[in-house]
Amino acid sequence: MVLELVKEDAKGDVSPVGLTETKFYTFDNLHLESGELLTPVTIAYETYGNLNSEKNNAILICHALTGDAHAAGICKDTKRLGWWEIMIGPGKPFDTDRYFIICSNVIGGCKGSTGPSSISPKTGKPYGMSFPVVTIKDMVDAQAKLIEHLGIEKLFSVAGGSMGGMQVLQWVHSYPEKVMTAIPIATTMRHTPQQIAFNEVGRRAIMTDPEWLGGDYYGVSFPANGLAVARMIGHITYMSDDSMKEKFGRRRRNKERYGYDFEADFEVEQYLKYRGETFVQRFDANSYLYITKAIDYFDLGDNRDLIQRFYNLKTKFLVISYSHDWLYPPYQSKEIVRVLKYAWVDVTYCEISSTYGHDAFLIKNQEQEHLVSHFLSNAYEKLTKGEK
Repeated sequence: MVLELVKEDAKGDVSPVGLTETKFYTFDNLHLESGELLTPVTIAYETYGNLNSEKNNAILICHALTGDAHAAGICKDTKRLGWWEIMIGPGKPFDTDRYFIICSNVIGGCKGSTGPSSISPKTGKPYGMSFPVVTIKDMVDAQAKLIEHLGIEKLFSVAGGSMGGMQVLQWVHSYPEKVMTAIPIATTMRHTPQQIAFNEVGRRAIMTDPEWLGGDYYGVSFPANGLAVARMIGHITYMSDDSMKEKFGRRRRNKERYGYDFEADFEVEQYLKYRGETFVQRFDANSYLYITKAIDYFDLGDNRDLIQRFYNLKTKFLVISYSHDWLYPPYQSKEIVRVLKYAWVDVTYCEISSTYGHDAFLIKNQEQEHLVSHFLSNAYEKLTKGEK
């Protein structure tokens, strides 16, 4: 890394992207899949790099369940690094010297985009559970409004993992003419009953917390215990059995202590407790309900219908899965690939061997970096040469 490119914040975190600031775009109406109208709608977003004169180098990064618009750099307000810092920046796979990177917070979220914690224009109070149910399609439709606002007619690429991968697939489904390349990682075309079940247990943990107050807890209380348990449940699915054995084993926090009780004695127990407690400091419980429900509703449709819809689609795909991901196992990515192959779509597939589990796409992995970097470079070189 060239030393002059590295920028540092007051905490000592280093990022070649430097300080970043969240921007906001507000528009009047969004017609939701449920039939309801959401108005007004605000989208929080960040951008990295520069849009070229042809406006053909824009890449939309889609975040996962609890992510936000801050994908790279050091946040000007919080001083924290972006959630995909390992992938975005000068010389990285999503190269900010070459591409214009956009990342927005999904609607229904709590990081600047309109969601249940936003103020309802009808009541002057937070929406709470009066906020309409949103879907992955609604999230993508809102992103499309943002892309139009930025003056971009066609995205060079849309990329993301987990729920972000669902958005990638929905983009190609809803706006096939607006996406040149697509990179869905560790994702699925629809949730299985088991995946829905995990989310439902998390939702019930929140909704049975006495402090939830039917979703109208704003300014009064907060269902911290329920949200913490929901996060603990979710985090178990993000790791693998092998990664837990490697990270924690059966180690106890206090080796001198031999009592038998219900304290968080094992290291893995304390780790999950810590994850839950820190999560409630940065995320809204109602947003967790709405976003997990959006994921559960996600279903691109029957495979035969999808083959017809995607037939001869010009978008080029890179589909990536991880070997030890048991939340979105490789067979679900392979199903995406089969549909695209039957539809005569240009698709490259790779299953990366990693014991880490579902969250492997969020940690440094040379194979993922190499795949994404070369896939985008090859497509961009053909684009600049006028090749199809």
